[in-house]
Amino acid sequence: MNWKQSMMMLGACVLASCSNHTSAQVEEGIPVLRYQGTANTVMPWELADDLGYMNGIKLEWIGDGTSGPESIQATMTGDVEFGGAFNGAILQLQYAGAGVTSVIHYYGSDEETYAGYYVLEDSPIKEADDLIGGNVGVNTLGAHHEFSTVEYARQNGLTKSQVDDIGRIIIPPASGEQALRSGQLEVTTLSGIIRDKALETGGLRPLFKDIDLFGPFNAGSIVFRDDYIEEQPEAVEVFVSGMARAIEWMKENEAEVVRERMRTIVETRGRNEQTDLIDYWKSSGIESPGGAIRQIDFERWEDWLVEEGRMSKGETQMDEVYTNRFNPYLNELEEGSE
Repeated sequence: MNWKQSMMMLGACVLASCSNHTSAQVEEGIPVLRYQGTANTVMPWELADDLGYMNGIKLEWIGDGTSGPESIQATMTGDVEFGGAFNGAILQLQYAGAGVTSVIHYYGSDEETYAGYYVLEDSPIKEADDLIGGNVGVNTLGAHHEFSTVEYARQNGLTKSQVDDIGRIIIPPASGEQALRSGQLEVTTLSGIIRDKALETGGLRPLFKDIDLFGPFNAGSIVFRDDYIEEQPEAVEVFVSGMARAIEWMKENEAEVVRERMRTIVETRGRNEQTDLIDYWKSSGIESPGGAIRQIDFERWEDWLVEEGRMSKGETQMDEVYTNRFNPYLNELEEGSE
């Protein structure tokens, strides 16, 4: 299922008001927050739980997810209590009337952790104009990787019709390098361990990085259903404050200290996983203090969505898309904005 099909299903869920919401899960008086994880990876809330920052709630892994839209859909239907996705996708859902609110960031891009867009070393593609008529490999349509491709073209003066002539091919991240080397793509998106291993092999050069477009930025956030926030505000506060502390813990400690903690978590939680990905962890990529949300974190995607006809300009109030009221680092965010 591609991103557009997922968004259609989410739209149907919005129209149906996701009527199968269940009441909050509680065990022995303690709220249980179910979630989808990511295989071979430690998410910030899982790290927070291991660090002892989630006292007062219980996290329950129900399986691994494959995409942001899937994660949000599970949240809206009540199969999990929270989910995470690219901020642009969340903004579009808000425009469609989804009853969810972003509460904290969980991933982003910085100098250590970013998405790079690579070509073969001898490729004639050297600037945005050269992408016209070519194909760029992205993990899904309508999300972070596609947006960065479009924004790179726009910032370099391409018109909408020229941008539309740049093919965006959905390809699993693990297959992107081979697709590029075999000539199926002119450009592919690489990040994390996949990027590092590809560059070790050689023969590639970067066309651009997503951080070239904005500098370090927050890219995706965690959402809760509005009715859950209203019913269980204390649980949401414990979750957000604990995760915020874990984000700062990652920033304050050496990368190897963080990696060692993550390895131990993966090795002891019994999900039949490998720790290879963790060896390449460098940073959370989360730019703001404690993952707190700035208005620009959503505003920067609006023009693209409007241009694509996926939402109308100005009809979504940004202050209704997210809240920082549960984040103990809000004051640091505001002080940094002065």
